[in-house]
Amino acid sequence: MLGFRCDGDRVKELSPTRAIMPYIMPTRTESQVFFELLLDAAKVQGTVERARAATGLKVTLLHLLLCAAGRVLAERPRLNRFVAGGRIYQRRGVWVSFSAKREKSDAGAMVALKRQIPVGATIADVVKLSDTVVGDARSGKKDQTDKELGLVLALPGPVVRLLVGILRALDRFGLMPRFMIDGDPMYASLFVANLGSIDMDAPFHHLYEWGNIPLFCAIGRARDGKLPLRFTFDERIEDGLYCLRALELLREALETGTGLVDAAG
Repeated sequence: MLGFRCDGDRVKELSPTRAIMPYIMPTRTESQVFFELLLDAAKVQGTVERARAATGLKVTLLHLLLCAAGRVLAERPRLNRFVAGGRIYQRRGVWVSFSAKREKSDAGAMVALKRQIPVGATIADVVKLSDTVVGDARSGKKDQTDKELGLVLALPGPVVRLLVGILRALDRFGLMPRFMIDGDPMYASLFVANLGSIDMDAPFHHLYEWGNIPLFCAIGRARDGKLPLRFTFDERIEDGLYCLRALELLREALETGTGLVDAAG
């Protein structure tokens, strides 16, 4: 609301139609648009295998997607925007959040993790970045966010609601502390859920009202030779044509390895 934030810069050169959108559609829930991208599963698997051969690392589909998404968001920066307090901001850096289970069982807790994808990051860089944080999560090691949430949830319910309300107000005014934004997976460029890894179909997932993520990607299990990626997109940040071009770049990267395998090391 005040026009400045620690995680982004206000975009001032907007058309009147784009600038008014956050006021006539104030929530992400009413602004979400859905896209489906059906990939050639054999081609994508071929890219994964070539990346493994090039790096000598256990590259997965998730690694491939995180790296490709980081490159696409850097190339199509208007998708790396978000809405807060009625204003549209350009995010500083590409930040990707993703989910992982502490263990593959009904009792395994789901955790949300977040990492910055530096400009020009290779597949090898992404493997190291993501596997480090996943390893810490699965070891049961608590990060700063877990510790802070543990303290908050020990308080009575009305106090928790009051604190959350205060934080929402601080966020609207751009006054949320940097350490909280940096550690919160809900403040990111994109959230990825690889449901295919647990043999599930991909839903069209909702966008979260907490935080400022404008893009959600759900990866489903391959079926009939197709690998589905289902996206939910906050249309307030950019138009559909710009988003469609980004999806075409993502398809090219995942199916052919362009920009990924040829710079995998």
